[in-house]
Amino acid sequence: MNALPPPSPLAPAPQTSALAIASLAFGIACWLALPVLGSLGAIICGHMARREIRESGGRLGGDGMATAGLALGYVHLVVAILVVVFVMLLFGGFAAALLAIGLHAH
Repeated sequence: MNALPPPSPLAPAPQTSALAIASLAFGIACWLALPVLGSLGAIICGHMARREIRESGGRLGGDGMATAGLALGYVHLVVAILVVVFVMLLFGGFAAALLAIGLHAH
């Protein structure tokens, strides 16, 4: 039977990446207080954290936090872009309707 040996009590637990924590914090903040800056911070820190964790050879953890921050940042950015496009189309439609009925400024 090939059972894995129990983990050594002396093996240090991987330290959580500070960039992963920052990515998650920015990801949450983009939905609560910092719409554009939070999204960009979450995305930038998330990619940097995932690279840092991958290159650490197991010394750093927090890949889940970095991924969650990335997801929150990207989803918020997409929603923000869709809202801006919707508002532009909405006001563009109003302007076209006003021109069509002859209520434009002279």
